[in-house]
Amino acid sequence: MAKGKKVTVIGTGNFGSTVAFILAMNGACHNVLLRGRDYNKAKGKALDMSQAANAARQHTVVRAAKGPEDMADSDIVVITAGAPRTPGMSRDDLLTKNADIVKKYSEEIREYAPDAVVIVVSNPLDVMTYVAQKVTGFPRERVLGMAGILDAARMAHFIYEKLEYGAGQIRATVMGGHGDTMVPLPKFTTVAGVPIEDLLDAEQIGEIVQKTRTGGAEIVNLLGDGSAYYAPAKSTAIMVEAMLRDTKQIHSCAIMLENDYGYSGIVSGVPVMIGAGGGEEVIKMSLKPLQQERFAKSVASVQEMVDKLYELKFFDKEA
Repeated sequence: MAKGKKVTVIGTGNFGSTVAFILAMNGACHNVLLRGRDYNKAKGKALDMSQAANAARQHTVVRAAKGPEDMADSDIVVITAGAPRTPGMSRDDLLTKNADIVKKYSEEIREYAPDAVVIVVSNPLDVMTYVAQKVTGFPRERVLGMAGILDAARMAHFIYEKLEYGAGQIRATVMGGHGDTMVPLPKFTTVAGVPIEDLLDAEQIGEIVQKTRTGGAEIVNLLGDGSAYYAPAKSTAIMVEAMLRDTKQIHSCAIMLENDYGYSGIVSGVPVMIGAGGGEEVIKMSLKPLQQERFAKSVASVQEMVDKLYELKFFDKEA
């Protein structure tokens, strides 16, 4: 990555703004660019964040984009733009609406930031990652979806609620699509190295798995007029930092599968080693038969939505 390190965040709502703010506060990059529909709003938020960075004694400068050409030389572009879920709405309901938005920005990235790594967080996450990868034409390691880190964080929180100890020491693992068919993996989940299967019984673990799958919907219902953004934004920033600092950390991310776990040509969440090149390597884990079955169901759910886009000739149309 180039010296100075530039990250563009597309979308200036709660989610995108929080991602940009976290990056400004931790000094992971020198430049953050906010790209939104309302230039004055983006400029106001950028000015506020830049002043906050000075208060924090950080070197990061946040600016607003006047047009897509300002994305030039971005090391990473984060796509947060899209309609949020409202109560009673599933991630799948957002399919065509957000696909049009992600397609538009993916075309801009392809033209103005052709060397960037793209992180997609718009829902339905796995399908939007598929759209971004297909439209940009980038190699799969440069188009990732953020989901697994968030889902694992939610699972860790629900484990802590049960145990009432171990906060900060819980390492949860979640695979599959970001939705009701996600696959939390108790087998690979520990508290300070101790398997949760040694700490909780099967019924308790089952409750945690179910709460993890519906964790986002719970927040949507409580808020009433939007969706979660603090935990998703922090999870996204973790991915950005891993790339900017070339840490080679392993996180569960949505990526185009290429003969991984028995699948190709479809996006799903799997453990990925993240570095300066993006998703540099998919990590293979040994799944139990039931976990394989659930992963297959999750992949099929994403494939169904992708097939729907092809039926609508979505990729043949102008954005």
